[in-house]
Parts: sequence; C-alpha cells; structure tokens
Amino acid sequence: MAAHARDQAAWAPEGTALALVRARSAEQVRDVVALCAEHGVPVVPRGAGTGLSGGANAVDGCVLLALGGMDRVLEIDAAEQIAVVQPGVVNDRLREAVAEHGLWYPPDPASSPWSTIGGNAATNAGGVCCVKYGVTRDYVLGLQVVTGTGRLVRVGRRTRKGVAGYDLAGLFVGSEGTLGVITEVTVRLLPLPRGTPRTVVGAFGSLVAAGEAVAAVAASGIAPSALELVDRYCLRAVDDWKNMGLADLGDVLLLGRVDSGDEDEAALLQRCFDEAGAGWSTRSTDAEEAEALFAARRLAYPALERLGPVLTEDVCVPRGLVPRMLGRIEEHARIHGVHVANIAHAGDGNLHPLIVVPAGDEAARARAQAAFEAILDDAIALGGTVTGEHGVGLLKRRGMHAEVGEDVLELHRAVKAALDPAGILNPGKVI
Repeated sequence: MAAHARDQAAWAPEGTALALVRARSAEQVRDVVALCAEHGVPVVPRGAGTGLSGGANAVDGCVLLALGGMDRVLEIDAAEQIAVVQPGVVNDRLREAVAEHGLWYPPDPASSPWSTIGGNAATNAGGVCCVKYGVTRDYVLGLQVVTGTGRLVRVGRRTRKGVAGYDLAGLFVGSEGTLGVITEVTVRLLPLPRGTPRTVVGAFGSLVAAGEAVAAVAASGIAPSALELVDRYCLRAVDDWKNMGLADLGDVLLLGRVDSGDEDEAALLQRCFDEAGAGWSTRSTDAEEAEALFAARRLAYPALERLGPVLTEDVCVPRGLVPRMLGRIEEHARIHGVHVANIAHAGDGNLHPLIVVPAGDEAARARAQAAFEAILDDAIALGGTVTGEHGVGLLKRRGMHAEVGEDVLELHRAVKAALDPAGILNPGKVI
C-alpha cells in the first residue's frame, strides 16, 4: 500500500489508506465505488503515480483504486483514426501500437514511457509537442466513467463531430478523479508525420533573452512542433548525472523543432533565435543528434531530484509575456534566497520553475514555499494560470482559488455535488 500512497510530488502531504484495490474491469471499479459511496469511504483513483501535484495521494481512511492492471488496447480503427484503450495503457505503448497502422497519438508528457492514458486524461496532460498539436483533451473523443454514485456511464462519441448535449467528456478530462473514475478512453489519432524533423538550438546569456526569442518565434507565425527551454542549472545537473557535456553549450538553451520537412521554416526559426540575441545557434545535422538534445530536456527533472527535494511549478502565461515571467521568477529566487532551475514548454508559455532544497533544511523549505506561492500570484497577475498541465491536486488549491474566484468556485462545487453527491471521489483535491 505504501508504494501506491502518493505520486511524484515530494512536497504534497499524504494520508493513511484503509485498503488498496487493484481493479481489472470497469465492473469492479463500479462495484468498489458503489460500496464506498454506501459507507461514506473516500476513493482515490490512481494510474502510474507520475503526477506532480499530489492529485493521486492517499487521504486518511480511503480506498486506493489502482487502475494500472486495466492495460489493454481494445481497438484501433485505422479508417476512422481512433483507438479505444483501458486507463492503464502506458502512453508510449499506445503510440507504438498505433504507429503499426501508420497513425500517431500526439500528446507526449515527459513521463510518456511510464504514465498511463487514464492518468493523462484525468490531469489533461500536455508535453513537448503541445505547442503545435494540443493537449490530451484535444484527442479524447469519449470516455467510459464511473460516477460518484457508482453508475457506469459513457460520455462523448466516436465520430469526428458531435454537439449533442453538454461536453461531459471534456468535463471529466482534467477533473483529477474528483468527478468520476475513468475506465475506458476513446482517442482520436493523426497520420504519422511524413516530414523529416529539423531541430534548431540557440544559446542565450540569460533567461530573459531566451524569453525574447520565444516571443519572436510566436510573432513570426512559425508553427514549431516543439520549443523547449533549459537553463544552466538543469544542464549542469544532467551533466553531473550523465556526463553529456551540455553545460558548455550556454547558460540557457532553446530547443526548437519543426516537423514539416521545410528547410525554410527551420531557417526562419534559427533567424528568430539569432535576432533575439543568441550567442550561437545551429541546426541539427542528423536525427540522432537532435534526439540527444531533447533527451537531455526530459532528463532535467530526475537529474535535479538527485540534488534534493524539488518543488515543481507549472505556470502558464501568454507567450508574449514569457520574458517578463522569467524575469519575475529570477527575482523571486533572489528575494527568497532559493535555488530555482528552469525548464519550459516555452512555445506555449508553460514554464516549469523547479525549486531545489537541500534535504533536511527546514528554513530553506519555508523560503521555497513562499517563492512558490509568489510565482503563482505573478502568473495570475500576468493573465496566466497556476497550472498548464500538471493539475491542481493538493499543491495549488490556494492558487487555483485565487485564479478563478468564488463565483466560479461555486460552479465547480455544484458540478461536483451533482456527479459525486457523497463527496467520496478524491476529496480535498482541486476544490
């Protein structure tokens, strides 16, 4: 049970569970939820536990409902370009399965080798290619869900278009298990990209300068399939771990990718970097080199975890305000005396300041928490949001309440009461 009691959010609290249930079918999920509703026992659904907000953490006296064993790809329809999967199917496994049919499932969170489609849907997970292709909600057509009353229902559709009634499938996506337990997901697929991807790398002397390049790319009309930022702290952490020689490349790197196969588009992306003040820039000469650079981006978070507990931010601001937000993050690091590393899905304004604290240093932990809250407030002040893809969970409830306001919170509570009248589904999370 201890191995299922929390996700990857090291700073989020966890309670003591009453029991662990490893579900193997939608009917088992239905029966467990119905029994818990009858007796007023909380239910905390979970997938692979790769979340970063405490959304899958146990609460006292709960039943942990593990869905990882429901891991079958039920259908791939190449003609309709859809797939139907159980919630425990790992993201990369789905991608591999549909690739055999010449198809592609675009959402690609950094945890894609381990995270499950059910968890991706519950948190509306994003990823590297979201800047061009969108997030999980953009690919979920339909769901099978168990509501808080123990009803097994289907919402959404299989067709490309459909506007019958409210968008209940869209409502469940991103609800973090507070409205229902996802037992099946129907996703839309795209044809595999046929162009040869081109990766452009630019090195900058500061976060703000790199942010100016991001704003320039947004204004240029280019549609990169990825635009990622990695700062010197992350580069050094990856170097110390994997000895990749990245820290010598520059203080801040921007990694851009275009998948259209258009060399002119790659050249324009590089020109945006240069004109925004890149100390140097280059285009990848082969796929292996390009993939190595993006692998370093994915390694940044676990590399930092080796240095101490990481408090992970997930703010998102309008793309034109990325330079200002990066400047404010640096200011809060200085004011609060904390170590902040930065990675970002910079192309869509989704920034991940990572506050690293020495293990056992309670004073530093308190300063880190103060910086965390100040960064949330600044994102809201700039017209952004406190979470772009990780979810609210336990860590961002105050920020979420500040962002949406009391009137909108009442709407959230009304929806929760309708779908989970006993209040047993993942209580204490989100709202």
